[in-house]
Amino acid sequence: MSLAKKYAADNPANRVRPGLRFAFSHPAYMIALFFGAGCIRPAPGTWGTLAGLIVWILMVQWMPWQVLAACVVALFIVGALASQKTCDDLGVDDAGCVVIDEVVAIWLVCLMLPQTPVAWCAAFVAFRLFDIVKLPPATYVDEKMHNGWGIMLDDVFAAAWAVWTVIVIDMLVNRLTDWTFLGVF
Repeated sequence: MSLAKKYAADNPANRVRPGLRFAFSHPAYMIALFFGAGCIRPAPGTWGTLAGLIVWILMVQWMPWQVLAACVVALFIVGALASQKTCDDLGVDDAGCVVIDEVVAIWLVCLMLPQTPVAWCAAFVAFRLFDIVKLPPATYVDEKMHNGWGIMLDDVFAAAWAVWTVIVIDMLVNRLTDWTFLGVF
């Protein structure tokens, strides 16, 4: 599916607009819509990413990286199941309101970077860019896997592109100037 079709107003996945009552009516919906963040318009994916980043910033204050990594893996699995249930009940393959995939992906990006405000901002911008653009293999997953696992997996690939890009930019900046972007390499 092309970007224009995916984000078109007539795409059934974009016409489904559940509210908070729906989001809190079932545990799977709460997870898939990340406690209502997916109900915010416009751009629910951006709002879901922001909500995920805020939760990450709170969690990273008290949890070691091993626990955070386990949270990412667990939420990926639970998110796939919750996304499938939610999309089945809404009657669309990949409802725009399902944002748990963005949450897992931003957590994954943040896990791979230093825990600083600059890194968190870089993670947010880079992930949103690659989540929208959908470079391979995210494009393949987005087009071929119409289930909860596909919903989650395409954003994991976008997260990988985001991590790679932020690290490369940091390496280039650190080698070209005295000023550092993230200052960890």
